Amino acid sequence: MRLLILLVTVLVIALAVALVVNAFRGGGEERVLESDARWEVHTSSADGVTTVVVRKVVHTGRGPVEFGRQSIAAIPDDDPEWETKYHEAMSQARSRVAALQIEAE
Repeated sequence: MRLLILLVTVLVIALAVALVVNAFRGGGEERVLESDARWEVHTSSADGVTTVVVRKVVHTGRGPVEFGRQSIAAIPDDDPEWETKYHEAMSQARSRVAALQIEAE
């Protein structure tokens, strides 16, 4: 009986150590991801508004992980000058991405 209790205790301790090591390893993995992240232009359309942003992101097997975001423009979809404003916002976003990438290097 004592041998069984000792075996269970050792297993519980090993599991606790594995969980702690895994928790610390997860934080390190995120830092590695952030160092691999790059700034990119992103657009989205929701609730009648097109939004242009630049975001610092890394693409993983589970999808994109975002580390930063800067808003460039929010353009109502019914704006008569939507196309002109959209192209201007995209130009500003590309310029911002170039500047942020240069700062990061």
